[in-house]
Amino acid sequence: MTPPPHSSAFRLRDYRPEDAPLLSSLFYDSVHRVNSRDYSPDQIAAWAPEQIDQGKWAARFQDKIAVVAKSDSTVVGFADISTDGHLDRLFVSAEHQRRGVASMLLDELVRRAGKLSIDCITTEASITAKPFFLARGFEVLKEQSVECRGQWLTNYRMQRLLE
Repeated sequence: MTPPPHSSAFRLRDYRPEDAPLLSSLFYDSVHRVNSRDYSPDQIAAWAPEQIDQGKWAARFQDKIAVVAKSDSTVVGFADISTDGHLDRLFVSAEHQRRGVASMLLDELVRRAGKLSIDCITTEASITAKPFFLARGFEVLKEQSVECRGQWLTNYRMQRLLE
């Protein structure tokens, strides 16, 4: 049985530097298993290559608000946002899709953004993530085609104004 959104089966905690390798693996697996329905194999390989520079990956968490979702001892998702309101990454494991994890992560980032007096959250949402963000109060500013390791990927510049 699938737990309802914001189920107590999941809990959030702050990102720790030692999380970086595990989150890199979760990102890779999620892109390859979830986003593959909307992007070609070549696009997926460019977006989430087998060899990720772990130093650069970990550095992207510096100076960001980052949270990790867990179910028991298993990391099931993560998200990060800059102090100027740019949501960089929000990924949930393939096994935990549509169980409220992404909403829980986003709600926490919105809460923290509010505490920092951030009045607008922006993101570049994938084709796959666009419906989630639309349902969570974001609007599409524009469709984009972005180059990633020699491949062109469609995404959407989106924003959500905060109260």
